[in-house]
Amino acid sequence: MLSRVADSLYWMSRYMERTDGILRMLKINYASSQDDSQEFSWKPVLRIFTYLDEEQSTAIAHQTRTVLQYMVTARENANSVLNIVTKARENARSVQDHITKELWQCLNDFYHTIRDEQLVRGLHQDDPVSILDILIRQGLLYYGITDITMARGEGYAFINIGKFLERGVQSADILDIKFSDRNYDLTRTDTTYWKYLLLSVSGYELYLKTYRTGFDARNVVEQTVLNEDFPRSVIYSINQMQRYFQRLKSDRNREAWGKIDFMIGRIQSKVKYSTVESILREGLHPYLNGVKEDLYEVGNVLNQHYFAYL
Repeated sequence: MLSRVADSLYWMSRYMERTDGILRMLKINYASSQDDSQEFSWKPVLRIFTYLDEEQSTAIAHQTRTVLQYMVTARENANSVLNIVTKARENARSVQDHITKELWQCLNDFYHTIRDEQLVRGLHQDDPVSILDILIRQGLLYYGITDITMARGEGYAFINIGKFLERGVQSADILDIKFSDRNYDLTRTDTTYWKYLLLSVSGYELYLKTYRTGFDARNVVEQTVLNEDFPRSVIYSINQMQRYFQRLKSDRNREAWGKIDFMIGRIQSKVKYSTVESILREGLHPYLNGVKEDLYEVGNVLNQHYFAYL
């Protein structure tokens, strides 16, 4: 596969995974803002998904409609859903011969949906949840069509490597920012806060089935980082990265493949053999920050050896 094609599939997938994460976070945080309109702040979300500085994020932290518009449809925000979906579509368009017709049509539909003026007005005037649900369903359609229609070749492997690298970084980032908002105090029994954190990573139902003792910050960390059965946990994302990267092994790129395989395996071992206690001894922030840096480094080395970046 040409490096240009692999690059486009990889980034198409990363952009779509980021879109899904942003939309879910916005929906859950909007619900949280309605429960506690006086104390609620959008600053954690803005820190995770935008490049605003402290002064800029503070200025709009309590302006729900402004934040939603900035995060979803603002052209000046490089990380808005509009701009990310546009980038995903541009990558897909450049490799139409390597994706299915159904997948291209799905991304094209998503692009036109997010550009619809009626949707933009709805964010300002109507119930934002109904608008966010429309966009979330478009993302779910993308995942379903990709899974059902794409051949299980190198292209599919690059799509999944991109998806799970982005997801692993995102889960670590969300956990880090959310706990920093509570000064990394794992003794606080803030039931509502932990509930909304779990909802934002689609982990609420699994948490209730797994832990019978109520909401505990240690259990939230354990599920989001270490639970191999939770599709949005850090370890699940790393395991899937390793699984799909194995499919790229060949005699042509043995040295580069071995280097990246070693890097993924090292991250995998670090997380797999961690416990909540060992994470807390190291410090939650340095641990999560280290995982994110390691995942970013994998992305950088992929760029160098598979996508021909200098």
